[in-house]
Amino acid sequence: MEIKKKLVMTFKTSNGKNISLSVDDPRENLTESEIKSAMTLVLSKGVFIVNGEELAALVDAKVVQTDTTEYDLVV
Repeated sequence: MEIKKKLVMTFKTSNGKNISLSVDDPRENLTESEIKSAMTLVLSKGVFIVNGEELAALVDAKVVQTDTTEYDLVV
């Protein structure tokens, strides 16, 4: 079984749609304050344009953990 984690940060675009950016394997001791600061920096720099729309607001952030079990079906 393989366990993966990613930080998913959701922003609202200038036309009101939500868009998510994700970072694989976030640091274990990452704080809410650090995440908010990073998201605010991304927003203020305006480096991402999605379908011609700039990111306009912070929505939420979460760490998502998935576990995967693969099966060998070759007989």
